Amino acid sequence: VQLVESGGGLVQPGGSLRLSCAASGFTFSLYDMRWFRQALGKERELVATITSTDGRANYADSVEDRFTISRDNTKNTVYLQMNSLKPEDTAVYYCNAYFAPLYRPSYDYWGQGTQVTVSS
Repeated sequence: VQLVESGGGLVQPGGSLRLSCAASGFTFSLYDMRWFRQALGKERELVATITSTDGRANYADSVEDRFTISRDNTKNTVYLQMNSLKPEDTAVYYCNAYFAPLYRPSYDYWGQGTQVTVSS
């Protein structure tokens, strides 16, 4: 199982970045996909989720209307489009795959993270 994030970097406030997470080794279409982030000295927080069944998206209040999560099941890839970036968006961003089958243990996979730094 692999989740490989890419697209992080340094961007000025107000700028945009698009993160990608390429998945392999599991049935991608069955998994809810999520983006988390962890800023230095803070706990990891959930940023966005996209469901496996209907592609419904949910966002943390802090990124609502600025970030967009999407998935391409033909490419086994999930994306996070980040617009109007703020310094407080600076963090390591992690891709997560989650599947909870009925009456069975859940599956929970993580990527290695990609650094996003918003600074002038």
